[in-house]
Amino acid sequence: MIIGIDASNIRAGGGVTHLVELLRAANPSKHGFARVIVWGGKTTLDNIDGRDWLYMVNEPLLDDSLPYRLFWQRFKLKKLAEQVGCDVLFVLGGFDLSGFKTIVTMSQNLLPFSAQEISRYSHPLEIFRFHLLKVVQSRSFKKADGVVFLTAYARDVVLKDTGSLRGKTVIIPHGINPRFSLSPRPQRRLSDFSNERPCRLVYVSVVEVYKHQWHVADAVAKLRLTGLPVVLDLIGPSGGGMNRLHEAMNRVDPEGEFIFYKGVVPYEELHTAYASADIAIFASTCETFGMILLEAMSAGLPIACSDCSAMPEILGDAGVYFNPENSTDIARAIHTLMDSSDLRAQLAQAAFERTQQYSWKRCADETFRFLGDIAKIQFSGNNIVE
Repeated sequence: MIIGIDASNIRAGGGVTHLVELLRAANPSKHGFARVIVWGGKTTLDNIDGRDWLYMVNEPLLDDSLPYRLFWQRFKLKKLAEQVGCDVLFVLGGFDLSGFKTIVTMSQNLLPFSAQEISRYSHPLEIFRFHLLKVVQSRSFKKADGVVFLTAYARDVVLKDTGSLRGKTVIIPHGINPRFSLSPRPQRRLSDFSNERPCRLVYVSVVEVYKHQWHVADAVAKLRLTGLPVVLDLIGPSGGGMNRLHEAMNRVDPEGEFIFYKGVVPYEELHTAYASADIAIFASTCETFGMILLEAMSAGLPIACSDCSAMPEILGDAGVYFNPENSTDIARAIHTLMDSSDLRAQLAQAAFERTQQYSWKRCADETFRFLGDIAKIQFSGNNIVE
């Protein structure tokens, strides 16, 4: 059998990480596949390791803007997949316009299905884009022969909106790269933190309106006013929340003494940011999975975490939760961790142990098994019809 992978709308961030790690860990022949063909933009394909069974195809339109990529998917992809004999097409972008005979797609973006999160945006074009994505993703999910969800939470949110789907569904969480793995280290007592060696918090994420970095900044300022020696490192690309973050930083830390926005750290170096921190913060209100949360857990850090979305499903009882839109509650969670070295050690160990169930090998095996099952079901069904 042959798998085609449509990576035309996988351009950066977690989508690229998933594709790269999935193919790196895959053993397609184990599940009956002799060849995997990936269509994508040059930048995306350049990140993927070569394999004997892997064929990477860069179509010129896939290096262009979204309208060109949609045109390619709608009018080119089906013919290309048929020409190379694909048995199943795995569409990573969440929506399919190709009309290919056997489709498995994947839910990697919950924002279009959350009216509360969309309401945080003010620009009409952004709002229109989310509503359009919801329409095309919903239609694709309903037509697909299979849909992969990353968490039970994400599945339930989507199905509440779309209703039951005709195809099969499966929950397959992402894995974690072993280089993030760092056994929990001994925890300093509260009295050991000082202005010279403060408690260092790290929050890794794009600065977006649903990530609430400004509330975290306010929380850290509140802790500083009580005399606690704590500093915050914010890591991630700029986004729609930058104005609010800059306003908060200028208001609570105009001299830049304890809040540091460090911008983008390359993915290959990101593990070093976790290794230098004492506590990880994650304050998002909308996540399909929470890859950054998993990275912090694997890095052996005690975690103060948002109580929203898929986070409790990933972290379980191995963290201290807070309301991400309430800076006082965020400060409480951080203070709770700082106040007890025993609690930090206990939760860091529990979080680290939870990550042992997440691996890219498991993700790859379950994904290719599901793709194989769908391809066989469709093949059997076609034979019966004939």
